[in-house]
Amino acid sequence: MPEYQIVVCGSVVPDPLQTLEPVSSPTGPALKNEMMLPAWLDPWAGHALYEAANLAAKNPGSKVWLVALGPKAKLQQSMMTLAQKAPFELIALDGSASGFTDAAGTATALAEAIQAIPGLDRSKLLVFGGWESAARGAGATMQIVGEILGITDQFQGVDGIEAGDTLRILERIEGGRHQVSVCEAPPALLGWATGNLPEPRNNPQVGMANMRTIMPALQKAKPVKIGAEGVTFHSVSLPKQARDTKVVKDLPPDQIATEIVEWITNK
Repeated sequence: MPEYQIVVCGSVVPDPLQTLEPVSSPTGPALKNEMMLPAWLDPWAGHALYEAANLAAKNPGSKVWLVALGPKAKLQQSMMTLAQKAPFELIALDGSASGFTDAAGTATALAEAIQAIPGLDRSKLLVFGGWESAARGAGATMQIVGEILGITDQFQGVDGIEAGDTLRILERIEGGRHQVSVCEAPPALLGWATGNLPEPRNNPQVGMANMRTIMPALQKAKPVKIGAEGVTFHSVSLPKQARDTKVVKDLPPDQIATEIVEWITNK
């Protein structure tokens, strides 16, 4: 069976159950009390990590790295739980995980970290990451990572992968359908959507094995400067909610549809 070297790119994001309030800071837009918010691995990157661990388990000799970008304290906080989910080797980058950073700068930092992995074999290389992001949502970061690494076989919106003599990849397309793409051999880049796997159960033994490398990796986390130079934000605010209620009886469906379209158009 083939062996793979799978590098997963991810970042930490605030716990989605928290109230997120954008504010203006001296360095640009930020979240109110951002450093106080509990953090977790970006859900999109989480799907990519679980799929990578599953693929590695089915192909003996394979290995998974997680290149994680975020403030060192937040990375440590999230790794305490994530370490029990899947076996991986951490490569930590100490930098901003703000949603107001530039996708190109983020991708450059991730690509440089991947290129610096000792003994990386491009003939076995698969780069995984989130198709989107709960923080940035740019939808371009992983594409740029692939371009920097010179990986032209890229697949976005991936929901499944089957590995054999070739890679059979399930990609989302318009109309709620999927297309089956075939990749002859690595290197390849996959931007994952939700995948097909549930979140793994906590495994203390996996956690203990991971922590032997996670703590040293956090201690030597490389500082990276991620920003959005040349970009000016005029304002940041929560989306406004609007609700107009109209109670009527016995209105024909065509007229209801017309009024809805007019209401949307006027907004």
